[in-house]
Amino acid sequence: MQKALAGQIALVTGASSGIGAGVAKALAEAGAHVTINYHSHAEPAEKLADEIASLGGEALPVAADVSDEDDVDAMFKAVVDRFGTVDIVVANSGLQQDAAFADMTLADWRKVIDTNLTGQFLTAQRAVREFQRRGPRPVSKALGKIICMSSVHEVIPWAGHVNYAASKGGIQMLMKSLAQEVAPQRIRVNSIAPGAIRTPINQDAWASKEAMDRLLTLVPYGRIGEVDDIGRAAVWLASDESDYVVGTTLFVDGGMTLYPGFADNG
Repeated sequence: MQKALAGQIALVTGASSGIGAGVAKALAEAGAHVTINYHSHAEPAEKLADEIASLGGEALPVAADVSDEDDVDAMFKAVVDRFGTVDIVVANSGLQQDAAFADMTLADWRKVIDTNLTGQFLTAQRAVREFQRRGPRPVSKALGKIICMSSVHEVIPWAGHVNYAASKGGIQMLMKSLAQEVAPQRIRVNSIAPGAIRTPINQDAWASKEAMDRLLTLVPYGRIGEVDDIGRAAVWLASDESDYVVGTTLFVDGGMTLYPGFADNG
C-alpha cells in the first residue's frame, strides 16, 4: 500500500523538538523526505534525522532563523539543492516571551511577533515562490501545501501573553488571506491550532498530578494532547485526502475551544 506522502518533499520549521519534531517524524513515516529546520542547536535535529533514516526515510537538518529573510532564503536553497523542490511546508517555529502587559518590553513584543508571525510570512512566501517556479508535480493534486501552526489562542484570549495571542490571531488572518489569494493557483493553505499538548516547553502544566488536574479542567475530552495527535493532523492536511480543504483552521484541542467554563451554564 502506497504511503500518503510518497515521493513528496517536506520542510518543517522549528522541527528539532516538541510539536515540530512530531510533525517531521509523522510526515517522514507517511513517505515524505523531510527538511528539519532548527534555530541554534544542531544536535536534536541531527538526532531526529538519524532516527528518520533508521526507519527508512530521508531527512536533512538545516539551521535558520525564520525571522531573518536571508536565513529563510538560504534554508529554501538548501532544500532545493538537496531534494530539487518542496511540496509541503509546515511553518511551525514559535516561542513565548511572557509578561504582564504593563511590564512587557518592546523587545518582548518584537521577539514573539518576529518569530511567530513574520517568520510564518517569510516561510510561506518563499514556499509560494518555489511552488510557482517549479510548476505541477504528479505526486500531489495541489501545486503545493502550506500548513501554518497556530494555537487555540488565535481565538481564546490569554492574559499575560498578549504578544503570543496577538501573533496567533495574526496567523489566522495571514493564513486565510493567503489561502484566498493562492487557491486559484491550486496552492492549499491551512492551519493547525493545537490545544494543550505534552511537550518539554510546557512541562510545568502537566508534570505533577495537581498541575495536570488543573489543566484538564480546560479540556472536555479529559486528556492532554500528544505530539502524535498534531503529526497525524499534519499528514492528513498535507495529503490528497484533504484536497478540498482550503483556508481552514483545524483545531486539535480536545474541545478546549468549547469554553468548558460555560458547560454548567456559566
